[in-house]
Amino acid sequence: MMNISGLSAFPITPMATDGAVHTDALQHLVARLVAAGVDSIGLLGSTGSYAYLSRAQRRRAIEAAADCVAGRAPLLVGIGALRTDEAIALARDAFEAGAQAGLLAPVSYTPLLEHEVFEHFRAVSEVGLPLCIYNNPSTTHFTFTPDLVGRLAGLPNIVAVKNPAPAANEIGPLLATLRAHVPPDFSVGFSVDWNAGEALLAGGDAWYSVLAGIYPATCLRLARAAQADEQLDEARRLNQHLEPVWRLFRTHGSYRMAHLAATLAGIPHARLPRPVLPLAGEAAKEAEQVLVELALD
Repeated sequence: MMNISGLSAFPITPMATDGAVHTDALQHLVARLVAAGVDSIGLLGSTGSYAYLSRAQRRRAIEAAADCVAGRAPLLVGIGALRTDEAIALARDAFEAGAQAGLLAPVSYTPLLEHEVFEHFRAVSEVGLPLCIYNNPSTTHFTFTPDLVGRLAGLPNIVAVKNPAPAANEIGPLLATLRAHVPPDFSVGFSVDWNAGEALLAGGDAWYSVLAGIYPATCLRLARAAQADEQLDEARRLNQHLEPVWRLFRTHGSYRMAHLAATLAGIPHARLPRPVLPLAGEAAKEAEQVLVELALD
């Protein structure tokens, strides 16, 4: 069973305007993450544009990444879909193509009820692919309660939760509450890059990072410092150094910022899927200046 811990880097998915995955560019990006030594790779997360890709395009991305990784880093793959049967098919594809775990969000058009989400996860878990609960209320408009996370953790093959990290003073109580609802070996990890360093310092198991998908070495330094008891001050110093980036993420969204950063880092085909448009004008100039001046990785 996959143990999700440490730094999980979430890359973009290089693609053509019609959504066709540029596998060479994706493998180049994934190879950077493997070489840096990230603990896992979060393929086809929100940053990886999973919601904009067809089933065939998603499978193509998984196969390309798995060939590149060749077992050197676990692949955590987004398998969210509107319908349960589609999510089951995507879980099977991911399993067959070489993923070690699936990242499942309760994607919806009609807002879902708690018992509907439970049954959705139960059905997908029967595929046999280890699953990470993707709690992303800003996108799915559904929030997992600690009680629901605990009920899901009791199902076979559900091994982790990816939670949005709150402000520093709220992380400890949230982490304690979640720990009280899940088994000891259940991974409790956090996204929202600008708060995730504090979540690791508080004892979170994993940091699911957008920035690490482009700048893995920078994020690894922060993650390793946060995981070491004697480096608390260093972890906070590194996090403060990244505050100009976190401010841009909060202002413009990490999705657009990740694609801009990938372009500046020389990743080809780092385009956003329409109707999403890249940053432009003064916003783009400011973001580019910040990223160039910080000289990450």
